Amino acid sequence: MLEEIRIRNFAIIDNLEITFTDGLNVITGETGAGKSIIIDAVELLLGGKADVSMVRAGADKAVLEGVFALRGYAQSVVVPILREENLLEGDDAVTLTREVRANGRTSARVNGITVNQEVLRRIGDVLVDIHGQSEHLSLFNPPQHIDLLDRYADLMDIREALRTVTNNLGHLRREIKSLLRDEAELQSRAERLRADIQEIDAAKLQPAEDEDLKAERNRLANSEQLATLVTSAVLLLSGDDTADDQQAAVDLLQRVAIIMGKLTAIDPTLEDAAQLADSVAEQAQELALEISGYGDEVEYDPVRLNEIEERLELINALKRRYGITIELILEHADKARAELDTLENSEQRLAELHEKETEMLGQIGEMSANISKVRDRIGKQLSKRVEIELKDLRMDRARFAVELTQTADESGCIVGDNRYKFDYTGIDHVEFMMSANPGEPLRPLAKVASGGEAARIMLALKRVLTQADHTPTLIFDEVDQGIGGRIGSVVGEKLWGLTDGHQVLVVTHLPQLAGFADRHLRVQKHIARDRTAAQVIPLEGDSRVQELSDMLGGTGDGSRQSALEILRAAATRKAAPRPT
Repeated sequence: MLEEIRIRNFAIIDNLEITFTDGLNVITGETGAGKSIIIDAVELLLGGKADVSMVRAGADKAVLEGVFALRGYAQSVVVPILREENLLEGDDAVTLTREVRANGRTSARVNGITVNQEVLRRIGDVLVDIHGQSEHLSLFNPPQHIDLLDRYADLMDIREALRTVTNNLGHLRREIKSLLRDEAELQSRAERLRADIQEIDAAKLQPAEDEDLKAERNRLANSEQLATLVTSAVLLLSGDDTADDQQAAVDLLQRVAIIMGKLTAIDPTLEDAAQLADSVAEQAQELALEISGYGDEVEYDPVRLNEIEERLELINALKRRYGITIELILEHADKARAELDTLENSEQRLAELHEKETEMLGQIGEMSANISKVRDRIGKQLSKRVEIELKDLRMDRARFAVELTQTADESGCIVGDNRYKFDYTGIDHVEFMMSANPGEPLRPLAKVASGGEAARIMLALKRVLTQADHTPTLIFDEVDQGIGGRIGSVVGEKLWGLTDGHQVLVVTHLPQLAGFADRHLRVQKHIARDRTAAQVIPLEGDSRVQELSDMLGGTGDGSRQSALEILRAAATRKAAPRPT
């Protein structure tokens, strides 16, 4: 709900700060005092079109700022928008700011952060509906009619189930489209896949084979040096039988181990050292055997080296085409086989998909037809209730209807022997229709009325759809246009009835309507420094009685008594159960 609005240098408003309550907020004042300017300011704050004429004469810019409490539905919708745009400052309130400069430039901020006008409008559309002489009319927007009707008819759960089915159908149809590509292209693709698979399979690759080959190539390429080094190591470890003076490392270490054994017999504290000597002698013997065995395997083999070079060249060629590792090359072959299998079985798969598509179109058609029946039945109930409300509002002969239309489509969902265009909401196009005057045909709501008459239509609809409409703040500008005092109390009671779930702001000239206010604000002009400016004064007690008396046009005790009677009558009605 709108908690507070601050307006500076806007039209005839110099500097104004207004707070509102949860219930029915009524704004009164003489013609031209600036009542509707406040509504214009709210509309601009919500992303409405700006004009330099809005800037107060002599000022460089107009600044508007509104603080909105976030609860329930508004919180669930606005907070994700704020989070998406990195604007979230807290989840219980949001501050909107709009500036209009005298040079024509405008700017918008949400929680102090500059945003484009579209973001401001997205948030504003959730928070406020302005009805009367503005463009901010959600109920005049036909695409929203289906949601309003379906929430009223409690169809949103079944619609969500329908959305799931239509989404699944969308995935299926995209697969069908993929399979229906040009046949020549499919054949060409299949040939390329077969060639890839054949080339990779022919190579008979093994994981990590290239690393093993590189290691073997390195040994073969350095076989002569390896043989020399191995011979030297073996000689040092085992000695040369032909050389009498050769002292082999293994023999020397074994002699050390024997000596350490004798030392241990004399001094047992050398036991660990003796064991270490035995271990070193054994390891030296094992090392000599290991190196000797390796040396037997080292030989220069130019034929094998050439084979390895050719194999590595083949592997590198495959890497350049299919992946930088053998694992990726093999993975490419697996994917190619899977795709080839799909292509080779596309006709069978296509037939299966078409069968599934027909089945899903029948399911969607059945669900949509059931939804349509409920819409038709509840739409008639809605129409009757709206007409009753309009009668109370002195539009006795107005007619209202919910129009459901369907569009034939050869590829649409199946309903009996017919096929209809559909989306996730079903097969219906829903639009609210109305005839405001006898003899006039039903026409789209947006083309029927304007001004105060439109506001009354909106009031009637809001009264009926209040359970389905989650917009927290409703503003009615000049809702009393063309109606008298007696009906004013009816309008006031109906507006106050909307506060069970909504905050309501009303600009009015009718004291009977104003009597129902939970917060009464009077707008008046005053002159300071030879400049006219508007100011807003909260009214309570005697000041409120005096305002209602002035609105009645009287100056004496009779007028004051009438004002008191209006307040008493309104209080009595507000104390009774809310009108339904």
